[in-house]
Amino acid sequence: MAAPPPRVTATPAALDLIDTLRREHGPVLFHQSGGCCDGSAPMCFAVGDFLIGDGDVHLGAIGGAEFYISGPQYAAWRHTQLIIDVVPGRGGMFSLENGSGQRFLLRSRVFDEAETAALNA
Repeated sequence: MAAPPPRVTATPAALDLIDTLRREHGPVLFHQSGGCCDGSAPMCFAVGDFLIGDGDVHLGAIGGAEFYISGPQYAAWRHTQLIIDVVPGRGGMFSLENGSGQRFLLRSRVFDEAETAALNA
């Protein structure tokens, strides 16, 4: 059976921005909460500045940064791979990229049948 695909990945542009933020702030992590406004964007925090809750789900790591998602959001998106990208704009109010002229953006794709089987194995 094939190895399961990663639940979260990042584009080269996102990896570059993560690297920049890590040089400025030290270790970082991501949280995807869902909801409106800033909650619909992946948020980047310095490790220790955001507390992971018991209901959060660890999806993996991108560029050395651990990535978590709220339990209810995971339940809705568990059939998709999250792809973290960067576009011009303002980051979330509390996200570390705010003020950089770039913001993290979430893209996704649905896992195919073989990927879903590998994830469920």
